[in-house]
Parts: sequence; C-alpha cells; structure tokens
Amino acid sequence: MALNLYFLRHGQTELSRDGVFCGAGMNPGLTTEGLLMAQSFFEFYAKTNWVAIYASPLMRAQLTAAPLSAAIKMSVISRAELREIEFGKWEGKSISTVQQDFADDYRAWSNDPLANAPSGGETALQIAARMRVLVQEILGKHSDGNVLLVSHKATIRVALCDLLGIDLAKYRDSLACPVASVSVIEFNKRGPLLKELASREHLSVKLRELPGT
Repeated sequence: MALNLYFLRHGQTELSRDGVFCGAGMNPGLTTEGLLMAQSFFEFYAKTNWVAIYASPLMRAQLTAAPLSAAIKMSVISRAELREIEFGKWEGKSISTVQQDFADDYRAWSNDPLANAPSGGETALQIAARMRVLVQEILGKHSDGNVLLVSHKATIRVALCDLLGIDLAKYRDSLACPVASVSVIEFNKRGPLLKELASREHLSVKLRELPGT
C-alpha cells in the first residue's frame, strides 16, 4: 500500500476567469461554473478511499471541498499552509496594470520567483517552507490511503516542484495548474512519484474549455 496526495486546485472564480492576481489577500467565492467543477470532482472521485480532506481556509477552496465532504461525511481540515501566495500590492490587479505600476518588481519576480516576491508579497521559498510542514505532518499521520488537499495555483505548483526536486525558481514555467485540476503524488519506499499532473478528466468538455487562468 502507498499514500497518495491529491492536490486539487479550487474551481473557477470571477478573478481566475478574468486573469486577475488573486492571492491570500482576496477571498472570492466560486462562479456557477466553479460550483459545477466542485460537483464534478465529487461525482468522479466519490468512490475513492479517502482518509482525510484538507483545504485552504479561503472560501474558494472550502466551497470546492464541500460537495465531497458532505457526500462522504468527512470533515474538512482547514490549514493555513494551503492558502494561496501573498500577492501583496498586486492583489486584485490585472497583469497589465502590475507590469506598468510595478515594472521592476514584476520583472524580478517573473525571472526568479524563488528569491523575489510580488510587491509586499511572498516568495516561492516561503510557500515551500510552509507546505513542507503540512506534508510532513500528513506523512506522519497516514502510511497509506488517499488524502485530498484543496489549494491554489501557485501553492500547488511550488509544493509539487519541491517534492519532485524541480527548481523552485522555475515553478511558473514547469508545471500547469488550471482551475479544478488534480495532480497526484504517490509516496512509496523510493520517495514521491508523480502519478498525474493537472488532470481534468472529471470535467465536461465545456467546463475544461472555459477561459481563465
């Protein structure tokens, strides 16, 4: 037996749809389509042998976890480690606005988000450090079964890169993580193994083709 961590990005929000910076400082709910994505995840994965459900405390992650939690009668464990990156002064702004108003910081962050943060925000190194704490805790509690972690785009990509030995400075260039996508890491005697990356097979074609980030 092995332990599998399912990293699920939350469903669509208005801000993800519009390509706006939305980090830990923003707390939108899900769009109608985002709620359908959460329901689709539950319907597809309901028969999986879940041993725990963890989620970011932000509303979009909690709402994504809710259908599965209610159906299998398993409480969601809220953990701040799963929150999205802190975008600081960029929160709620479009990419074009940030490129214009914070040109130097945006350029530095784009080139090396490991060492450079959004203006007043958080680096990839800080995200990796908090996620390591949670992953190690989960590994200490569970030796096998399936654990769901509902989180966010940057946080998931950083965590996956950290687990797989991928340069954290390249997390934005190395891994995809569209809304409602699932990535699975298996922990076995040889270490973490990537079994799925950004799978969206649980979504209808219509939901998969929606615009956004």
